[in-house]
Amino acid sequence: MGDERSVSIAKRPRARKRRYYAMGPDYSVGSRPGYWLEDKSILPPYEVFRLPASTGRAPFVFDKSVGSLPYDLEPYYRWWLISDRTKAVLERLDPEAFVFVPCDVRVPHGSYRGPHYWLCDVVRVLDALDESQSCLTIRIENDARSLDFGKKVYMAMPGSKLVFTEAEIGKAHIFRMAHSEADVICDQDLKDACKSAGLKRIRFRDASKL
Repeated sequence: MGDERSVSIAKRPRARKRRYYAMGPDYSVGSRPGYWLEDKSILPPYEVFRLPASTGRAPFVFDKSVGSLPYDLEPYYRWWLISDRTKAVLERLDPEAFVFVPCDVRVPHGSYRGPHYWLCDVVRVLDALDESQSCLTIRIENDARSLDFGKKVYMAMPGSKLVFTEAEIGKAHIFRMAHSEADVICDQDLKDACKSAGLKRIRFRDASKL
């Protein structure tokens, strides 16, 4: 009788599927802001959605007698107002995804002695949504007054499910969605880095169950 041997074949571990999150300011804890931009002429015109890297230094006033001072990430127009430590995390994880514009901060009385702040824009846009696996509204904009007139538009509402194509994302950790550029998507690595740094006022919603 021949020599029978059992051979065990090791299975390759499956690659860990990345989780994605809709990322942005946490509006649930918001209050009246005590900060504003003194010279709005430095901002691009309304029809320009992205913040140019050539934007001049942003002169802000911080006044806690008017409202709350900014935390680590606050909304400001179509962009974010972020603290120095937020910038450090974002820049370390994915430096090519952002434009950062330094802010000059003053206070009504005395000298400002707080952290540096930056206007921040996520400038990477990826057409990475797997429409066949996702659940959301997809339509063609028919309002002639809209800048998106005639274009495809995504509408992710509560109850939506967003599934992304890894091949289109590659090594990116954060991006805006093509056809819905107001929505910023990040992966688990970036979320974990923000949590580890103790950053405040940032909300992460699981993209697979909005």
